[in-house]
Amino acid sequence: MKMLKTRKILTIDDPHLFQLTDINGGDSSSTNNENLSDENGSLASSYASIKETPKCSLLKNGVTLAWNDLSVFARMKINGKLQYKRIINSVSGALKAGSLAAIMGASGAGKSTLMAALGYRQTGEIHVDGEIIINGMPIGTYMKHLSGFMPQDDLFVGSLTVLEHMTIMANLKLDRSTSKQEKFSKITSILNQLGLRKCRDTRIGAIGQNKGLSGGEKKRLAFATELLTDPPILFCDEPTTGLDSFSAQKIVDIMSAMSATGKTILCTIHQPSSAVFEMFSVLILVADGKIAYMGGRAAAINFFESLGFICPSSYSPADFFIKTLATTPGYETNSKMTVKRICDQYVVSDYAKEIDVVAQYEFHLCRTEPKEFELSRSFKPPFWWQKLYWLIYRWGIDSIRNPSVQILRILQRIVIALIVGLSFYNINIYTQNGIQAVQGVIFMFVCENTFNPMYYVLAEFPENIPLFVREIRSGFYHPIIYYISRLMALLPGFLIEPILFASIAYWLAGLKVTWYAFLMTTLITILTTNVSTACGIMFSCAFDSVPSAMAYLVPFDYLLMITSGLFVKRGTIPIIIGWSRYLSWLMYSTESISILQWQGITNITCDKRPNDNIPCLTDGTSVLNQYSFSEENLICDIWNMIFLLIGFHLLGYFFLWRRAQRS
Repeated sequence: MKMLKTRKILTIDDPHLFQLTDINGGDSSSTNNENLSDENGSLASSYASIKETPKCSLLKNGVTLAWNDLSVFARMKINGKLQYKRIINSVSGALKAGSLAAIMGASGAGKSTLMAALGYRQTGEIHVDGEIIINGMPIGTYMKHLSGFMPQDDLFVGSLTVLEHMTIMANLKLDRSTSKQEKFSKITSILNQLGLRKCRDTRIGAIGQNKGLSGGEKKRLAFATELLTDPPILFCDEPTTGLDSFSAQKIVDIMSAMSATGKTILCTIHQPSSAVFEMFSVLILVADGKIAYMGGRAAAINFFESLGFICPSSYSPADFFIKTLATTPGYETNSKMTVKRICDQYVVSDYAKEIDVVAQYEFHLCRTEPKEFELSRSFKPPFWWQKLYWLIYRWGIDSIRNPSVQILRILQRIVIALIVGLSFYNINIYTQNGIQAVQGVIFMFVCENTFNPMYYVLAEFPENIPLFVREIRSGFYHPIIYYISRLMALLPGFLIEPILFASIAYWLAGLKVTWYAFLMTTLITILTTNVSTACGIMFSCAFDSVPSAMAYLVPFDYLLMITSGLFVKRGTIPIIIGWSRYLSWLMYSTESISILQWQGITNITCDKRPNDNIPCLTDGTSVLNQYSFSEENLICDIWNMIFLLIGFHLLGYFFLWRRAQRS
């Protein structure tokens, strides 16, 4: 592989969303609502009726996107060596304002990669080499705010309703000076025009939940989310995948209406119907990382016919293009030669020259007369605490409405507490048998509040990582805000559950009857639950899948359990693993609760017979010494658990931040 060229993309790292001028040069609110189309009417006039506030209006003349000598490489390890695989190979092109362009090609041709690079949404594993400009300005992080990007997968919090989702998105994306009424009016207008008004109070739904929105409605909701900021350029990855022909046509109808108002829309699309294919004004055919054709949709047939590839009259042009450019199994060499011939002929064709004129003009202006957008940097993003509030609100609703998250877990804790309490019902701590029973109850307190919450978050936390990655790429918030919001949403459950467990099991089991011992035991139980949760979150953020995290967490748990002090006396643990007890909150929890139970106990009866070799423990200090526990360690144990809680969360956030950087 040849060496990578120096990256030519100039970036402008401006986190602000710019104020733009209406495409029609006036206030879009002046559109007559009486001209709105119904379900079968003109979607163009319907879309034009969506009201926009001056702070979110469009560029006056739309935007033109141009790219030159663009190559995209994927970084990967091959045989243990870091290498770069070329996905897009030195392509150039341009899209004028008002274009509705479709990127088509066989699977693996590089369609999504090309669009992600043009939209400045490439992942950390992707290296982009070349020049990309929009209206004469090099692209940068401002593209995340200036443009809309609709991914192929419909990623939503399924427990939210349509209106709740749009409200949260509006409060994350819009200017903080936008009033509540303005946001509501904007949301209502968008939902009305996209046919989502009737399902505004319907839950979005997700796999495993009750039925919510249909596939077509979710696609339209994804559009609605992007329209909140009225972006002048929109990127859509496979917007019709998984939809029937009617729903797919409606989606493209909406895009066509948007382009008619001057928006530039670029989308990848796979096997469109003839009716859908006819709606696109620009066609980009990608094959083997190269552009095989770019230009007017109608002219594509003529170009292929000039090369001897004639589309049968009964054949869909879209299917014909994809079939011609695809690699046929068993005929790989001939297929590659065909693709190379088409791509080479396109480069010297009049179609390429026409596109090249537009591109070179844009780059000429960029180099000789650097032009500024008609922009105002008066946009004020929401404060960090506002974003935090709305994220907590989102995850709080999800927790309340998902019975497996709260209700069933609380019921499970109550049942287990009853079982533990009844199994050790009213034990007598002043007997030798009572010593063993008390330590058994303590073991159940520690284990139940360690493994249950730890494995719960291990499986639950990663479920929303794809949504997190998408929103981070779009610049909605900082990873620390997401992390804190998830913790705050989970916190009520991890306070209520240990309190309920301790309140039931403690008194049923007949542990030490003092309020001090009970309240301190409850506090330590809460700490145990939250340290375990922090450890589970750390492992879930550190690994890409739950099975991988489990493979490392289970041995770690066994190590912590062994060093807890109940199974092996701490002083006898081999030094090779003895160090691990300092990371074992199970040891700190067990020791501290044991201290609370045996502190001040002096009158334990001894039923030892003359021939018995069993040691007889007559006071609490003797019991603690039996397990190498010390009364002086109580405060130290509590602080050590607090330090572990903070440490695990810091590591958990670090791993989440690193994942965000890779994305």
